[in-house]
Amino acid sequence: MATETTETKLQSYELMVIFTPVLAEEEYKTAQQKFTDLITKNGGAIVHSDAMGLRSLAYPIDKKTTGLYWLVEYQAAGNVNAILEVQMGRDESIMRQMITRLDKYAVEFNERRRKGIKLVHTPKNVVETEEEEA
Repeated sequence: MATETTETKLQSYELMVIFTPVLAEEEYKTAQQKFTDLITKNGGAIVHSDAMGLRSLAYPIDKKTTGLYWLVEYQAAGNVNAILEVQMGRDESIMRQMITRLDKYAVEFNERRRKGIKLVHTPKNVVETEEEEA
């Protein structure tokens, strides 16, 4: 029988949350702060947070067609996700949530995306170019 080991190595994760669109701006920011505090209090570190704001949903959820999107990239131990999921399940302002573990390629992609660098694929090599803002 294999024994379980507890690693303290931090893994990279991405959390996408869709809040109900009836939240006021202050309530939206307070909810974001609550979950970022929860991550940091449990030994995690916030890498990047992006409040994407009001967006249309692909399909209605609870008769709502829009939602307030929030994306956060963080590093934490695996047990932090269980704590997060319990707290998000109790929060009535959250319509949907998803935690994704990021591999090294996804972390690298997110970093390049934040810096505005785009990969251009040519038949012989890959070239990094900066995106032009239009």
